[in-house]
Amino acid sequence: MKGGFNYNMMGRLVSVTLTALVCTTILLWAWEKNPFADTLLLARERFPIPSIDFLEDSPKNSSKSTKTDRNIQGKDIEETNKIQNSGAAPIQGKDTPSATIDETKKIENSGVAPTDYAFSPIMDGHNLNATSTDQRKVCNFAKGRWIPDIRRPLYSGFHCKQWLSAMWACRLTQRPDFSFEGYRWKPDSCEMPDFERSSFLRRMQDKTIAFIGDSLGRQQFQSLMCMATGGEESLEVQNVGKEYGLVKRRGAIRPDGWAYRFPKTNTTILYYWSASLCDLVPLNSSNRTTDVAMHLDRPPAFMRQYLDRFDVLVLNTGHHWNRGKINGNRWVMYVDGKPNQDKRRAQIDRAKNFTIHSVVRWLDSQLPSHPHLKTFFRTISPRHFFNGDWNTGGSCDNTTPLSGGSEVVQEGSSDVVIEAALRGTKTKILDITALSQLRDEGHVSRYTIRGTAAGNDCLHWCLPGIPDTWNELLIAQI
Repeated sequence: MKGGFNYNMMGRLVSVTLTALVCTTILLWAWEKNPFADTLLLARERFPIPSIDFLEDSPKNSSKSTKTDRNIQGKDIEETNKIQNSGAAPIQGKDTPSATIDETKKIENSGVAPTDYAFSPIMDGHNLNATSTDQRKVCNFAKGRWIPDIRRPLYSGFHCKQWLSAMWACRLTQRPDFSFEGYRWKPDSCEMPDFERSSFLRRMQDKTIAFIGDSLGRQQFQSLMCMATGGEESLEVQNVGKEYGLVKRRGAIRPDGWAYRFPKTNTTILYYWSASLCDLVPLNSSNRTTDVAMHLDRPPAFMRQYLDRFDVLVLNTGHHWNRGKINGNRWVMYVDGKPNQDKRRAQIDRAKNFTIHSVVRWLDSQLPSHPHLKTFFRTISPRHFFNGDWNTGGSCDNTTPLSGGSEVVQEGSSDVVIEAALRGTKTKILDITALSQLRDEGHVSRYTIRGTAAGNDCLHWCLPGIPDTWNELLIAQI
């Protein structure tokens, strides 16, 4: 009996052991297949635990983090399920450690995109640096709408005479209506901060902003000068054009550009005229009537010479790319240091496209050695000539704001040439084409200081006006 009892007890023990092993195996298999396992992993990726515990290679910290995992699992899963059911983008949960929340606020306030900043924790073999499809989307400043704003304009059109060309100061002309001044641009996917000149100058302390382009680039430069000074004359602002060789040459109507410095913050804003963004070299420097080599594959010498002094560079080109301008300026297309022999490349659109791609590629090659430099390429400013062109009776007499609509809903840029050239590069697009297309009432039109005009200017803008918004978009992206 005693031996039978022992035999039965051993059999029961083996049965219980086998049953326990089978149940454990089933539970482990079920856990791996359970949807909550994926949910927990997703929760950990969306609500990362501070990395400091994972960077310390000690058993004590390892056990501490495991304990923390267990404590927040239930709440993480609950919060994650709420996010998935609502379709909303992930946010920091209320149980997220304060260190993580503080770091997140720093990122949001600094304007750095989530993909540019990493907490770097490694958990369960998963790298939480991986970009999530649910991360905050990059703001599309060009998609939005114009809305009324009684705080506009940003400066006086009467008093900014020190910086603003009289031909663009529409308040000094016979124009009767200025309702175009009372609107601001509101992007759909993000908030654009209100411009405040003292804050702007503090942010730009010890920095140089350079505009290189045509007369529309000059308008943007003058607009920013008026914005930064409040549209008032200032004896403190220094003319530092000589530092950049921007002086009026003998016989010239004006210098090739201007440069001004705000001494309190050591902020410099300059403009250099380069309508084509090509390097222009007279074929005979002693003869002003000689042809000029237009090097399509070489950026302007000014840009090459002073690039290391720039912190923000804004380029633009477009309206001088027509046969009349090229022939009138006696520009002769050059490639590889010799006259262009490619007839297809000589076509205006192809030559322009080739030049833009060349400039952008050159900038991309320079950025590794200029890590402080931010580069932007502004898209083309739209013309609004109706019933003809500038020399065939075209006009832009509309004075009703936004008569053609107030909203831009498209995703891509209307300037496909610039958009394509910048794709895959580190130069950012300053996309102003579609939003400016809605503002045909904001041009200089037929109004002048003298009250008479031989034609209509439906290319340049009144200042204050639309170029002020271009600068707000630029500052927001800086």
